[in-house]
Formats: sequence, structure tokens, C-alpha cells
Amino acid sequence: MTVSLPSYAAPRRARNLAEFVVDCVNEQIASQALKPGDKLPTESKLMVALGVSRTVVREGISRLQAGGVIETRHGIGSFVLEPRHEKFGIDMVPATTLRDLLSVLELRISLETESAGLAAQRAQPEDIARIRAALDAIEATSRDGGDSVNADLQFHISVARATGNRYFVDILTQMGTALIPRNRIDSAGIAHADPQAYLALVNLEHESILDAITRHDADGARAAMRMHLSNSRERLRRANREEDRAAETIR
Repeated sequence: MTVSLPSYAAPRRARNLAEFVVDCVNEQIASQALKPGDKLPTESKLMVALGVSRTVVREGISRLQAGGVIETRHGIGSFVLEPRHEKFGIDMVPATTLRDLLSVLELRISLETESAGLAAQRAQPEDIARIRAALDAIEATSRDGGDSVNADLQFHISVARATGNRYFVDILTQMGTALIPRNRIDSAGIAHADPQAYLALVNLEHESILDAITRHDADGARAAMRMHLSNSRERLRRANREEDRAAETIR
């Protein structure tokens, strides 16, 4: 199946336009808008969607091929491959229990706190607009009663992209939706919270992160991201203790 990509605004002061193409495709794969076996749009459609030249698109496609993300079949097109988890030696598949997710959040606190600080120092207007759009998508999806996990992932990846360091993006993209606890476990339910109230609280934490990045306040962005992820960890930790007590009672 051929999948269309949403339109992106190529950065005016691009650090590397080919890397921009790679990041955009990887984000669509991470959010599952592009799935293994899906056919990428044609070069011409990618040029229009991403606002870059044919040369840039071809270089980006070459990098995606080299990274084992896609394969190109002569005369047919380029197709998304199954993910290669060994890229960074991190396998997030087992993160299916509360204890696993606590471990994921410990890793994220370390990684994303610095990512937010660098984003605040380096973000360009288009980076801030991309983060804003991701946050708006979370709120719109939640308001409509949909699953906001993919939009939440895009928020965190957009912050990582604003660092200008592709490895933050690569690591978060590989982790994929395992980053967002409610993708695996009903976080609002285990926290004994109304789902809408829970999401509203999480979105306020997201707004604090964006506000600090917009003000180019690196320390503030680090603090906001650390608080957001620490709050998520504490909510899950409390639920973990309750689960353990319940298990003891059953025994």
C-alpha cells in the first residue's frame, strides 16, 4: 500500500536537508503511519510534501536504504522494512509490565531531560512550530476521544529533533510507542484518575516543556521535562505498589 506523507516545512536554515528527509520518514514509521511493507510516495510527491529538491530526496532515500529502514525495488518503488532492533542494542519489546515501564521511564528521564535542554538552546522557529503542532494534535485527539499515543510520541520526537542531534531522534524513534506508558497499560486507570483529567494534567506538563523551549530557557526546559517524566514514573510506581499488595492478598 502506498502511503502519503503529511506536508512538512523544510527548515530554512537546514542543518542537513537529507537528514530532514530521513527524520520525517522515520517519524512516520515510529507513529505507525508507515508500516512494514508500505510503499513510500514517489520522489515527486516527497519533493512536494517535504519542500525539498529531487537530489535531496534521493540522498535521503539512499540513507534510509543504508540504514536498513527501506528497500528500493527497481521499477516498483521503495518499501518500509521490518525494524531492526539491533541498531542500538536496545529491545523495547519486553516493556509490557509496570516494572518494565518504570525502567523505561528511568532511561527517559536521563535521555530526554538533556534533550529538552539542548532543544531550548538550539530550537529554530520551525522546530517550535512542529512541537506546537504535535501538542495541538494530542489535545485534539484526546478531545475527540481518540488514542493520542502517536501524537504524544511525535511531541517527544519533535523536541528531540530540535536538538539538531540525530541520535536523540534515532533512539526515541527506535523505542517508538513503547515510550508512552499508556500505549501498553491504562495509566489513567491504574492512577485512579478520570481519563480526561489525567490527559489534561499530562498536557499541562507538556505545555510547560514547550513554554521553556520557546523562551530558550535551557534550565527551565530540563526541569519541566524531568518533572513531567518523574511525575509519570511516580504515578506508575504508586500503581506498582498497589499491584504488589493486591497480589500478596490473593496469595
